Amino acid sequence: MKDWNKILSPTVQNVAPSGIRKFFDIAAEMDDVISLGVGEPDFVTPWTIRESCVYGLEQGYTAYTANRGMPELREEIAKLKKTQAGIDYDPKTDILVTVGVSEALDLAMRALLAPGDEVLIPEPCYVSYKACTALAGGVPVPVPTRIENEFRITPDDLEAHLSPKTKVLLIGYPNNPTGAVMSRKELLAIAQFAEAHDLIVISDEIYGDLTYGNEPHVVFSSLPGMKDRTILLDGFSKSYAMTGWRIGYALGAPEIIAAMTKIHQYTMLCAPVTAQIAAIEALRRGEKYMKKMAAEYDRRRGFIYRGLTEIGLQCFEPKGAFYIFPDIRVTGLSSEQFAEDLLRTEHVALVPGSAFGECGEGYVRCSYATALDKIDEALARIGNFVKKHTK
Repeated sequence: MKDWNKILSPTVQNVAPSGIRKFFDIAAEMDDVISLGVGEPDFVTPWTIRESCVYGLEQGYTAYTANRGMPELREEIAKLKKTQAGIDYDPKTDILVTVGVSEALDLAMRALLAPGDEVLIPEPCYVSYKACTALAGGVPVPVPTRIENEFRITPDDLEAHLSPKTKVLLIGYPNNPTGAVMSRKELLAIAQFAEAHDLIVISDEIYGDLTYGNEPHVVFSSLPGMKDRTILLDGFSKSYAMTGWRIGYALGAPEIIAAMTKIHQYTMLCAPVTAQIAAIEALRRGEKYMKKMAAEYDRRRGFIYRGLTEIGLQCFEPKGAFYIFPDIRVTGLSSEQFAEDLLRTEHVALVPGSAFGECGEGYVRCSYATALDKIDEALARIGNFVKKHTK
């Protein structure tokens, strides 16, 4: 028998498995489970987007594309960012189409980090952030946020974790798992911090179109002095219900995009042509469908917030994405125990907050990207569970 501990990469062995998947492996073997766990829209990709893909296949579009992505798609992405935030990105040099935002994040980390470089990562955060940092040879440095501040990050928070090895700041707003957003004024302070300490900012804005209320989403690279300092990550999975298409993109300075493309051409080569065709259609004619889905998420957001509050779980009202992050400490259970016991006894699947970093302990993530009647039933089951465990 081989000693696999000696054969497998120590870096890979030290990366923990995703804290999200465990509970869905259990749920897959159970009946009558309501899932508030996976960040998966319950909508089907709008029909015009699907039809564009079918048409492309019928016309024989099955070959490789340029490494950076189809020129037509890059042009549409450039138009989008110009319209959204007034930023000029050159489709030829500043844009890379990737296999989902996950690949874009991985490429950015590998293009930027040398062994030992540190990355500031506000927590709670998406599960891939720290893993991608470590796999690229970097050192993730968690920066805790608090419910009292609605899980926003401040320059003082970042300053406390800065070191001579700090190279990158990775932010993701609207936030997964908390639903937190940042105002323009707050982001300006973060931009000034990044400039003062000569940091590169990776801004994951996959949920940017799913921002609720009167304050619009702020594209980080649109802030003064931030365009060349920012790698902007975005995609189609959440706002266009295109998770399985695996299509995203990165925008940044030509030198950064060239470095990321160099890795991309040796690993992925290009994003799937069918997904790129669908993405072009999404940008040209999909906005009305995206807005309709966002309005429905907003309706569910209010419903689940009121429901969890009435149950007795303290919640900050999310302002973006499609997650809510209730405080479950009144039950006396750890996040993992709460999630596991709730799944086994009430057949409701959600994700323990500890999966998103140490400061997520005492919370759970609930996704409201599911039908309202299912959310209603899940709330009844959660209420029953909390009543039994509240002292």
